[in-house]
Amino acid sequence: SDWPYLALGQGVRRLHVSAAFNAKAKVSMSRFEPSNYVSYEKLNENVNIVRKRLNRPLTLSEKIVYGHLDDPVGQDIARGHTYLRLRPDRVAMQDATAQMAMLQFISSGLPCVAVPSTIHCDHLIEAQIGGAKDLARAKDINAEVYNFLASAGAKYGVGFWKPGSGIIHQIILENYAYPGVLLIGTDSHTPNGGGLGSICIGVGGADAVDVMAGIPWELKCPKVIGVKLTGKLSGWTSPKDVILKVAGILTVKGGTGAIVEYHGPGVDSISCTGMATICNMGAEIGATTSVFPYNHRMKTYLEKTGRGDIASLADHYADLLVPDPGCEYDSIVEINLDELKPHINGPFTPDLAHPMADIGATAAKNGWPLEVKVGLIGSCTNSSYEDMGRSASVAKQALDKGLKCKAAFTITPGSEQIRATIERDGYSKILGDVGGMVLANACGPCIGQWDRRDVKKGEKNTIVTSYNRNFTARNDANPATHAFVASPEIVTALAIAGTLDFNPEVDYLTAANGEKFKLEPPSADELPKLDFDPGQDTYQHPPAEGGSKLRVDVSPTSTRLQLLEPFDKWAGGDLEDLQVLIKVKGKCTTDHISAAGPWLKFRGHLDNISNNMLIGAVNIENDGINKIKNQLTGEYGGVPDVARHYKANGLSWVVVGDDNYGEGSSREHAALEPRHLGGRCIIVKSFARIHETNLKKQGMLPLTFQIPADYDKIRPDDKISIKGLANFTPGKPLSAVVKHSDGSKDDFQLNHTFNETQIEWFQAGSALNRMKELQ
Repeated sequence: SDWPYLALGQGVRRLHVSAAFNAKAKVSMSRFEPSNYVSYEKLNENVNIVRKRLNRPLTLSEKIVYGHLDDPVGQDIARGHTYLRLRPDRVAMQDATAQMAMLQFISSGLPCVAVPSTIHCDHLIEAQIGGAKDLARAKDINAEVYNFLASAGAKYGVGFWKPGSGIIHQIILENYAYPGVLLIGTDSHTPNGGGLGSICIGVGGADAVDVMAGIPWELKCPKVIGVKLTGKLSGWTSPKDVILKVAGILTVKGGTGAIVEYHGPGVDSISCTGMATICNMGAEIGATTSVFPYNHRMKTYLEKTGRGDIASLADHYADLLVPDPGCEYDSIVEINLDELKPHINGPFTPDLAHPMADIGATAAKNGWPLEVKVGLIGSCTNSSYEDMGRSASVAKQALDKGLKCKAAFTITPGSEQIRATIERDGYSKILGDVGGMVLANACGPCIGQWDRRDVKKGEKNTIVTSYNRNFTARNDANPATHAFVASPEIVTALAIAGTLDFNPEVDYLTAANGEKFKLEPPSADELPKLDFDPGQDTYQHPPAEGGSKLRVDVSPTSTRLQLLEPFDKWAGGDLEDLQVLIKVKGKCTTDHISAAGPWLKFRGHLDNISNNMLIGAVNIENDGINKIKNQLTGEYGGVPDVARHYKANGLSWVVVGDDNYGEGSSREHAALEPRHLGGRCIIVKSFARIHETNLKKQGMLPLTFQIPADYDKIRPDDKISIKGLANFTPGKPLSAVVKHSDGSKDDFQLNHTFNETQIEWFQAGSALNRMKELQ
């Protein structure tokens, strides 16, 4: 077998290669950090240590993750069980989460970040009338926040990408991701970088603060799901269809606690940006991240984005950047790309997968509106040069036959570089001529930054997008909007046809002259023939001399920014008689807990944003939204108002929830708000990974029912005591005593996933409080 050869540390043939290579200059991690170097030597050394210890071949994700261990010799490693202490290479933050991350970093008292870090302005730009005007309006409205982020970046050594630069994940792919890097980002779609062979993981802001402070970062050792691809992509089938299919198989929680690792002969038929699309939407199955093995498609992309030196180095370490032969996955999904058909997923959840051939009949049966009101392409998932080219290829065919879109149509370029290049190469003109409007290089409608005016709130309608999430009301704040997710080329075809039941593989359109015609499958270049046009320079370097003399001002009267006050420490006993604030019924994502859209403007002001806490969650008592009974007054009110009233009266409270609680966005506000308003504990059937960690970071107790059916025993007016906190230890359940208003009682066991360090966070009141205790 290959195994003895692997045990020698990838064979002797590497020795003369690496010796020759070491004579050359070091290779920078990016053009913005010339003195931070790619360190494959260290990665290789760590991987060899761990491989010898475990005495087995490693998957690619294991190599990159274990290769970044703080202590590769002593770290206990068991997939799905132990907590790993890791040293990520860099941090990236988007502007809606960076505000809270930087506020926490400021209160840590440290002078400068310990690893290369960047802030990206993409979340605060509302789509209204078109790119340039929307950007100008955003710069005006958000001046205070942009100024805070730019000045905090300069003071603490963080690179700052100005508004208009593009979406964080595209900027990372173009500049910072590379094979084998470990990057954490304060956004759930950070895994996009897996398309370039990186391990990129979405986290809450408090995790980013740990890494920026030079503290090892903790991650539960992930399981590894293998997705074996055979055959090759062709025709109307696109990379997006791979993940739409995987989401249908694994569901929104099927990837929780696991890294999805794509491999097999089908991989080479997918472009680098296509692989990024697949990894990006892996967030929708709850996966920790997703990754592809290093190959020639990645090499080409690195060279085209000005990083040929990294590609050459990666070539020398090629066997470090792919899985070991004979490695084992915890489970395997197989997809034959020759047989994969175009898909469309939705409405209301990203794992409801339909082949395009079936959607018409399914929609008719379920009463989903067939008329497509708006088609929206772009987003961090699908805004590459190839995506725009394939969409333009569809649009051009319609134009040539005298047709325009029947639906409204919007285009979001992923970055300033993509915008400038598709403008130069004529794609923007074609997409505009067919009826499209080019929006700013930003998240826009994908995260609810959309001033939509074509339908009234509550009016039932259908939109199709090339985005990633389609939770209720996410894109346009209208709970009656049925949002479906597909590839950009399918969205373009549906916008032209104006109806959901149009299948471009078989159905005909009618040309302006009355003749019937079929759209040909799209074709487009993966990368521009000429170099990318970088467009405007939108990056601010931190000052070379450091930021010790710089000030970061936060006005005490600001409605948008507020310095943080430390949370109170654990008082030392059990938590007695916590009032049930709300018993949540069914799906409860971080959009339900802390809505985005109009609330994004308060992401730097904890007290103001807390006014959206759980206003989207369904109350099991009355099926109402934002309508709960105040047990002190007997009157009904909004969730944040009742919580504030309890807090003012010294009554601590608990939230009871369902399965996969906190799925979706990484926003830590969904954990900060309940803590700020007097919550102590969240008890649910199961948690999504990022939200559970975020709650722990802020000194909350995220607990799960040992017997999920115990959820049914809890009544909306119960009081719950959490027992066993004096002997709070890893792996040992806590118990709950539930007092009902009729005088009867129930008790049951509650599980937790706290380790020793996390228990210290709880006792100190938060991870940040604990960091200060240790300074």
